[in-house]
Amino acid sequence: MNAFEYYRKRCGMSQQEVATKLGLDQTAISAWEMGKKMPRAERMPIIAALFQCSIDDLYKMH
Repeated sequence: MNAFEYYRKRCGMSQQEVATKLGLDQTAISAWEMGKKMPRAERMPIIAALFQCSIDDLYKMH
């Protein structure tokens, strides 16, 4: 489980809920969690705020 999946689940959100809040498709969230892609740098503060963690936390593996 990578940090994106860990923090998403910790917040009790589905991939679709995160995608909707970020204005993205659910497949983008899935790709992040599978390590196939990373979010754009400008999205990282928004994601960190959504997950209530630091940007550094999003780069860590759990």
